[in-house]
Amino acid sequence: MTREEAWSLLTEYNQEEFHLEHAQIVEKTMKYFANQLGYQEEAEFWGIVGLLHDLDFERYPEEHCIKEQEIMRERGIDERIIHATASHGYGITVDIKPEHEMEKVLYAVDELTGLIGAVALMRPSKSVQDLELKSVKKKYKSKNFAAGCSREVIERGAEMLGWELDDLISRTIEALRTFRD
Repeated sequence: MTREEAWSLLTEYNQEEFHLEHAQIVEKTMKYFANQLGYQEEAEFWGIVGLLHDLDFERYPEEHCIKEQEIMRERGIDERIIHATASHGYGITVDIKPEHEMEKVLYAVDELTGLIGAVALMRPSKSVQDLELKSVKKKYKSKNFAAGCSREVIERGAEMLGWELDDLISRTIEALRTFRD
């Protein structure tokens, strides 16, 4: 599947700017991590997984990570993409466990990119460029801040990767700095 085909599929099921922007942020974050973790040859694939991870969320929020499997299978999409995108709902809507490092990264950064983006918007600069770990950690501890971003999922993702939470947050801030603003 090409990036263009993935984008076409995504926009068939998603029209809200927020969802499209989130998909692109996760796509770029996934490509960043592919390059950082030694999967340079698979960076485009990681990006497509990031782009499509919430394919069904806008139209079928009650069937998130379930309906997208059906949609993708009907179109003959690679099972690796289907497994990877569905696995980010592990323990929430599906029992498909993230296995590959790419799937663990997706699981960990999906919620975290939203939280970091929300912290950045609260700053005078509205930028991640001058955002520090301590600022994210302070807001992270406030359960009412960006309440839709599950801290439990972020922490479980860090654990799956074998990373400290601070390391995951710092690395994700670095990823976002490469393409945000």
